[in-house]
Amino acid sequence: MNLSLLLENLTNPALLFFVLGVIAVLLKSDLEIPPNTSKFISLYLLFAIGFKGGQELSHEEFSSEIALSMLFGIMISMLIPLYTFFILKRKLSVYDAGAIAAAYGSVSAVTFVTAVSYLESQQLTLHGHMVAIMALMESPAIIIGLVLISIFNKDQSSDKIKFSAVLKHSLTNSSVLLILGSLVIGFLASTKQAEGIKPFTNDLFKGFLAIFLLDMGVTSGRKLKSFFSFGWFPFLFAMIIPLVNGCIFAVLSSIVTDDITNRFIFAVLAASASYIAVPAAMQISVPKSNPGLYLPMALAVTFPVNITIGMPIYYLIVQHF
Repeated sequence: MNLSLLLENLTNPALLFFVLGVIAVLLKSDLEIPPNTSKFISLYLLFAIGFKGGQELSHEEFSSEIALSMLFGIMISMLIPLYTFFILKRKLSVYDAGAIAAAYGSVSAVTFVTAVSYLESQQLTLHGHMVAIMALMESPAIIIGLVLISIFNKDQSSDKIKFSAVLKHSLTNSSVLLILGSLVIGFLASTKQAEGIKPFTNDLFKGFLAIFLLDMGVTSGRKLKSFFSFGWFPFLFAMIIPLVNGCIFAVLSSIVTDDITNRFIFAVLAASASYIAVPAAMQISVPKSNPGLYLPMALAVTFPVNITIGMPIYYLIVQHF
């Protein structure tokens, strides 16, 4: 393995700001990003990625490869919950197993944003249709997770899962709606019109990402403190399974595309875990699942694993396999 690639990623300023956030919590510092500011930055990052993706998509010609890539992305988000559920069910309740399986089958928009920044550091450009695929992968995993809970739930007295409410939320939650809306707007805007906001969508992106990852570091550090009370199984799962998923689909993605950039994004999406859309959906439909378990798994363990060692590994795989 090319260790220089890993070291380059570990010294990335954005990643180091994440580490600074974790250190701030360990030192019991009062460092924090105001909630409204954090929300604005997250909305900005989704907007910028969506808009730039739309601009790229406007220059692409729809092809069978793009159609197959979309189907491949949906397949990933349906397959991962199916096998992870049965691993999790051996140690955890059906409710927690279903919620965690849905989280790991769905995707993390923040991890996706970080992956785009990583590609830029390698002088590679994201293809617009991958933004649409990311958004399409949010909902299928949630639905599969809920179906699995319904099938294996033996508590007949429990409330029925409200599939319609969850489906509506998974399709209209703010992250999906904003990134898809920005994608469409970027697609419709001409190159000349896009130039007017390019300083905002391009030049400021890495700075905002660094501040946002600082906030993610603070949040992760706080959640990690109570997480270990659940034992080692959730921690090991949150570390190992994402890397396994990312490596497997980095290789399998060669079936639908030869493009290194697309294959890398597929690997990152397969490895990421949702900590926004899925928790919100599970709160609506499966209140017996424990957010104190699946939130720290996705945010405090899987997210840093992916952005530190995961991405260089996935990139090396798509380069050589």
